[in-house]
Amino acid sequence: MAEQNTTEQFDNDEISLKELILKIKEWYQFLLTKWKLIVLTSIIGGLIGFTYAYFQKPTYKATLTFAMEEEKSGGGGLSGALGLASSLGIDLGSSAGGAFAGSNLIELMKSRKLVEKTLLSPITVNGKTQSLADYYLEFNEVKKGWDEKPLLKGVNFPIDADREKFTLQQDSILKNISTGLVKTDVVVSQKDKKISILSIEVNSTNEEFAKAFCETLAFETSEYYVEIKSKKARMNVEILQKQTDSIRAELNSAITGVATAADNVFNLNMAMNVKRTPGARRQVDVQANTAMLTSLVTNLEMSKMALRKETPLIQIIDRPIFPLEKEKVGKLKSLVLGGFLAGFLTVLYLVFTTLYKKMIA
Repeated sequence: MAEQNTTEQFDNDEISLKELILKIKEWYQFLLTKWKLIVLTSIIGGLIGFTYAYFQKPTYKATLTFAMEEEKSGGGGLSGALGLASSLGIDLGSSAGGAFAGSNLIELMKSRKLVEKTLLSPITVNGKTQSLADYYLEFNEVKKGWDEKPLLKGVNFPIDADREKFTLQQDSILKNISTGLVKTDVVVSQKDKKISILSIEVNSTNEEFAKAFCETLAFETSEYYVEIKSKKARMNVEILQKQTDSIRAELNSAITGVATAADNVFNLNMAMNVKRTPGARRQVDVQANTAMLTSLVTNLEMSKMALRKETPLIQIIDRPIFPLEKEKVGKLKSLVLGGFLAGFLTVLYLVFTTLYKKMIA
């Protein structure tokens, strides 16, 4: 009985295989009758691919890599001095934390604030200096026809302009440029979270723009990053510096007062002690101001050390240099891919159209 079931299963499999081969042969013969259409669409597809590659502008890629180095907190004489100052109620600044560490810094570089600030930075091409935003609109020929539109006529983006004073049209155009760049042309990456080396890649059909935008974005990010990371420590340095200068001025005044009082009582009768009172008072001021100045100078120097500790070092490793890496689809490759894709889609169309007609028949 088992042998009979096995024989039947083998026969069924053989029949299914024969049916499959027959179906393939049937479709093959059907497609052969349509070979002229398939060849024609393949030729048209190949010509479209070739034309696209011929007129396509090359894309230039500017790449910049940099490393971030921050002095780690904790340990050493400086941390001990900072701890002692903190216990005495003196705030000498502390780390800004991980707000801009690792992947957060990558998002910072792609933020609208920094991208727009970069676009408002200068670029000089052929002796003409203008903002990167204006140059972007120029080489992309976006401004064509603007003179005929009252709302867009005369719209430009001055270098380092006040962003808060932009018109609605300026704001909208700059936002669209920055959004488009971040989505398609600007790539910021970090190979490994354990490695503090990041890379910026900018792709553009204009070689000068790609290089300038890449370098300027790195510079603006570095300036903003350092400013935020060291803001608290820098504020403490400024406050202590003002206090130190004020006490130093008071001490100099007190020293001058002591000398003046001494001149006034020169050869004075020893019995007239009241006349010596102003000099004694000024001497107390000198001593008090000297003590305060000594303490402030110590705290100021400690605060400056803290500022240096909190200021990250951003070191450029590789800069983009001319000529930039150029990418362009090859004409032969586009011809072959276009022809193959057109032919394949034609075959699919013929197959599904035939199946659909059989189903509704």
